[in-house]
Amino acid sequence: MAEMTVDLVAVERKIWSGQASFLKARTTVGDIGVLPGHQATLAQLEDAGVVRVDGTDGSSTTLAVRGGFLSITADTVTVLAEFAELADEIDVAGARAARDRADTSDPEGAADAAWANARLQAAGESE
Repeated sequence: MAEMTVDLVAVERKIWSGQASFLKARTTVGDIGVLPGHQATLAQLEDAGVVRVDGTDGSSTTLAVRGGFLSITADTVTVLAEFAELADEIDVAGARAARDRADTSDPEGAADAAWANARLQAAGESE
């Protein structure tokens, strides 16, 4: 099985590192799926999105990501996020409350709502 080294790094900590067979992320120009041997790419991550990594051991790691970049070479992928939360670290009730109180009529409130929705999506919550 082909594999690549993936590093998920946020400003405040290293989130995950290991061997993977697939990575999916949302960039400012759309979703990207990365397999080993991918063409070299540098992309800006969406302001609030979800990243999923499928490890070569059969595990899957999902996290909510707020801003940052995705750097891809033929055998490595590095996600450099401004902020990131693993799915199992997300306070679902807190994310719902943040989404509900966000004032989407202004840009800052819309960004807060998008971040809350990304956190809920990463945690596996559909609504």
